[in-house]
Amino acid sequence: MEMLAENPGNIVGWITDHEGELRVATTSDGVNTSILYREKESDPFKVVITTSFKETVAPLFFTFDNKYLYVSSNIDRDKRAIFKYDVANAKFLEKIYEHPEVDVTSLLRSKKQKKITGVAYFTDKRHYHFFDQERKELQEDLEKRLPGYEVAITDRSRDETKLIIITYSDKGLGAYYFYDLTTGEFRKMIDISPWLEEKYMADMRPIKYTSRDGLTIHGYLTIPKGLTPKNLPVVINPHGGPWYRDYWGYNPEVQFLANRGYAVLQMNFRGSTGYGREFWELGFKEWGKKMQDDITDGVNWLIEQGIADPKRIGIYGGSYGGYATLAGLTFTPDLYTCGVDYVGVSNILSWFEAIPPYWEPMREMFYEMVGDPEKDKELLEAASPLFHV
Repeated sequence: MEMLAENPGNIVGWITDHEGELRVATTSDGVNTSILYREKESDPFKVVITTSFKETVAPLFFTFDNKYLYVSSNIDRDKRAIFKYDVANAKFLEKIYEHPEVDVTSLLRSKKQKKITGVAYFTDKRHYHFFDQERKELQEDLEKRLPGYEVAITDRSRDETKLIIITYSDKGLGAYYFYDLTTGEFRKMIDISPWLEEKYMADMRPIKYTSRDGLTIHGYLTIPKGLTPKNLPVVINPHGGPWYRDYWGYNPEVQFLANRGYAVLQMNFRGSTGYGREFWELGFKEWGKKMQDDITDGVNWLIEQGIADPKRIGIYGGSYGGYATLAGLTFTPDLYTCGVDYVGVSNILSWFEAIPPYWEPMREMFYEMVGDPEKDKELLEAASPLFHV
């Protein structure tokens, strides 16, 4: 056994080229990220680029000639796109693919044919764009065999003739399938959650509405199975993070609530990730303010659509979703009949005081994103539900 490199403690990822040579590493101090590169394994690693938490150059894999990297980046742009990147000289060479609405972070490839074949990205659901006709036809074949599901290839044999397929849906955890492209054999291997019967599950429908200041807010609405979407009791379910986003797919809490007769609205309010840097940064220092307005506007949209009974609206969430629950109950008490907060922040000032040691490297980043407890004390007090009880 031979040691190729040793982690000094700040390396969070390694990348080998297609010959198995370890040539790229990424480091992080919790806020800033660096890419380290070496031409060959006998050379020392050198830093080629360092980015702040607002910027990204995320290595995906080497080009098939092992000269360059494919990366996902938002340098000098709003949304992350796929590029060919000269890592030795820290230079962007070619834009491979961008999407006008969302970040693109996933690049597909054929190791056997030594070419990139497409990208995957998430708008309302998972979607693909293919560069390779054969790969496009394969995806169409899979989706025809498994209608109504998101379908992805999760593994394949070295000669790429035998595939392991996984499905995703809003009604269960999916299943694994085996597909032999040579013989045409296609069979289900196993259901991941056989105890869940899809026929009893509710549909999760992508929706969008406009915020009071003109932003498009995307989300998901789940209506109880068999009920008309009119004058229903509703649970508003803002996600945690808040630097995260909700996706279409199976959510046990949402299905539980729908099974008990509640419609459920999830929304990707400003500050959510995946929609570009601008949309994310619009949430900076907006806890309890415009971020909360986006949630409130979603509630009012449901009422205007006639879906929600205005006298039977509750709010529930965990972590930041718990904070949004407390903020909803204290800042807009007439909007909600009840709420359930799960590990949410009630006092942002005391939350900062309680930051654990392993979060310390991110403290200054939190100050920029949420607010500085000294410089922005009045802002944070105004945004803390505890001071409004």
